[in-house]
Amino acid sequence: MTSTVTDPSMPAGDWIDVALRADGVVHKSDYVDDDGFTARVMSALPAPATLPAWRRPALAVLWGLAAVGIAFALPGAMMDVARVVLRVVGSLPISLPGLTAGVIALAAMSWAAAAFALRSD
Repeated sequence: MTSTVTDPSMPAGDWIDVALRADGVVHKSDYVDDDGFTARVMSALPAPATLPAWRRPALAVLWGLAAVGIAFALPGAMMDVARVVLRVVGSLPISLPGLTAGVIALAAMSWAAAAFALRSD
């Protein structure tokens, strides 16, 4: 066994890594004979479960049908959403304090997103 490395300049936890690596180098060539135990365990394991052959084509067909359904439903849904958004936005009064609050909120969200994206962990 190697002696414990304690260097006060290393961050906490790094001395453990150094000690484990040094110990691993010392015992790298050691071999523990298991007298065939691993081979017996591996041969006793059941065969892996296999999926039916029809599953992959069936999933492809189902995903294709879902894509076609979404493609047909999407244009109508997008038009409905656009109408509702225009109705709500058009009914709101526009004022200088409201616009100022909106600009300040957008600036705060942009700064927060930039700080989150540029942080260094």
